[in-house]
Amino acid sequence: MIAGVLRPLLVLACAAAMVSAQVTSERILHANKEPQNWLTYGGGYASQRYSLLTQLNPTNAKDLKLKWVYRPKYMEKMEATPLVVDGVLYTVQNSEVAALDAATGRIFWTFHYAVPPESNQYVMVVKGLAIAGDTLFWATYDGHLIAIDAKAGTAIWNKKLVDWHQGYQLNVAPLVVKDKLILGPATNEEGANCWVAAYDIKTGNELWRFYTAPISDDDPVAKTWFGDSWKHGGSPIWVTGSYDPETNLTFWGTGNPNPGWNGDKRPGDDLYSDCVVALDADTGKLKWHYQFTPHDEYDWDSVQVPVLATIPWEGKPRKVVLWANRNGFFYVLDRISGKFLLGKAFVKQTWNVGFDEVGRPMKAPGIDPKPTNGMHVLPGTQGGTNWYSPSFSPNTGLFYVSSWENYDAPTSKGLIEVWRPGGKYSGNSRPPGAPRRPRGAGRGPSPAFRTEAEGYGAVKALDPSTGQQKWEFKMVDYTESGVLTTASDLLFSGGKEGNFFALNARDGALLWHTNLGGTVASGPVTYLANGRQYVVVCADNAMYAFGLPDGAD
Repeated sequence: MIAGVLRPLLVLACAAAMVSAQVTSERILHANKEPQNWLTYGGGYASQRYSLLTQLNPTNAKDLKLKWVYRPKYMEKMEATPLVVDGVLYTVQNSEVAALDAATGRIFWTFHYAVPPESNQYVMVVKGLAIAGDTLFWATYDGHLIAIDAKAGTAIWNKKLVDWHQGYQLNVAPLVVKDKLILGPATNEEGANCWVAAYDIKTGNELWRFYTAPISDDDPVAKTWFGDSWKHGGSPIWVTGSYDPETNLTFWGTGNPNPGWNGDKRPGDDLYSDCVVALDADTGKLKWHYQFTPHDEYDWDSVQVPVLATIPWEGKPRKVVLWANRNGFFYVLDRISGKFLLGKAFVKQTWNVGFDEVGRPMKAPGIDPKPTNGMHVLPGTQGGTNWYSPSFSPNTGLFYVSSWENYDAPTSKGLIEVWRPGGKYSGNSRPPGAPRRPRGAGRGPSPAFRTEAEGYGAVKALDPSTGQQKWEFKMVDYTESGVLTTASDLLFSGGKEGNFFALNARDGALLWHTNLGGTVASGPVTYLANGRQYVVVCADNAMYAFGLPDGAD
C-alpha cells in the first residue's frame, strides 16, 4: 500500500520542482534572448548551433570536469540532442523519454513507449524531441507522434502517422513553427515514397503535406523519373529542418532515390531526391528547390542540417542557406530565391568536375557505378559528412563541419530487387557469380576500402564567402559528432574513438579533451542551470554533462 502511493507523490513533487513558463512560439522565435536554454533541435530556427553563453571560455576550458552522467535502463545507443527549458533537460532514446534536473542529472520522470523491435531492423536512432507550451513531442521509430505532458511525464495523445510495415519510420525531432509540428518519415532503402508534413500541435491532425517523391503520373515531377519508377522513389526525411520567420519558409533536406545503388531503372534527375526544398510554413507549397546530386547512385542523402545565416557577399550582406553536403561539396544558396551562389569541395572528391551556370554538377566521365567489383568513388557512401549537425559562428564568421577525409568505398550496382512493401529495394544486391564483399565491409568505412592515403575524421572551419578551409582539426578515427560553438570562441565536438574535446574556434587549437569510452554521436549543447554553464553530449548509450569545478569562475 505504501509503495502504491509513493510514485504518485513522487511525480507530484517532481512536477512542483519543474514549474516554468510555457514555451511559446514567441520564445522559440527569439531563442537567442535566452541562451540559458536550448529550445529546439538546432538551438534556434536558423540551426546555427551557436550559443551566446560565455562563462566557459578558451582560458578556463582546461578546467572542465564531469558533473553528472545519465545512463538509461534501456541500453540503446544515444544520438539525441536534448532540450533544456528553465533548468529541466529532456532527452529521448528509441524507447523512452526522460526529464532530468539539468544541474544534477536527477531524474524527474520517464515515459516509456514499447517500440516493436522488429520495426527497427537497421538499429537507427531517434534524434530528439520538440516542445511547445507544456507539451513535448516525440516521433517514434515505429511511426507514432506522441504528445507528452512535460511536467507530469504522461501521454496527452498518440497519433499513428505511418505504418512501419510499409517501409516507413520516424526518427527526426519535430520542428515547431507557430501552431504546427513539421516533420516527415524516412524509408531505409525500402522504396516507400516520403514527404514533409505539418500537424496541429493540439490534436496531431495533419494540416498540409508536401511529397518529396511523386505520387501520380499527373505530377510534372514524375517526368524526372523513368516510366513508373517514381512509384517507389523514396526521398526520405532523416534530419530536422530549419525555419526563416522573415520569409516564412521552412527548409528540409531529402534523402536518396530508390533503388539507391542502381539507377538503371530510373534514368533522369529523380526529383525531389537529394534536394533542399523551401516550403511555405503555412501551406506546404514549394517555393524553390535545389538538387545537390541529380540521379544519385552513391547513397548521398542530402539530409544535412540547413544552416541559415547572413554573410558578406560581393560587398553586401546576403541571406543564405549554408550546406555541407554528403557528396563532399560545401554550398551557399540564396535563402529567398534558392539561387546557386557557391559550390566548393571540402573533402577530396572524384565525381564532379564543376558546376554549370545554374549550379548543376557536371559528373566526371566514367564514374558511374559498375556491376560486381564496382569502382572507387570519393567520398564513399558515408559521404564527406552526414547527418551530424554543423555550426555557424556569427562571432568568427566561420562555418564548422565534421568531415570524413580520404574515405571511399566501392560503388557497385547489382540486381534491382522486385519491390515489395517493407522489403529491401536498394539495387546493390549481389549479381550471380559476383564475389562477396569482405567481412566488415558494411556501409561504414573499412580499411579495405580506404584510399592510399589513410582516412581520418576532422572538424573543418570554412569561410562561407569563399568555401576556403581556414583550419582543420584531425582525429584518429572518423566522426559522427555534431559541432557546437559559443560567443566566447569555444568549439565542442567529438569522434568515434570516444574523445570529446574543446577547440579554439578561431584557430582550431586543442584546449581540452576527455575520453568517454564510446562513439560521440550527437550534437553537444550548452546551457545554464543554477547560474552555472554546462556542456552536455552523448556517447554510446549514456549522456555526459561537464562544467567548471565548484567555486571556479
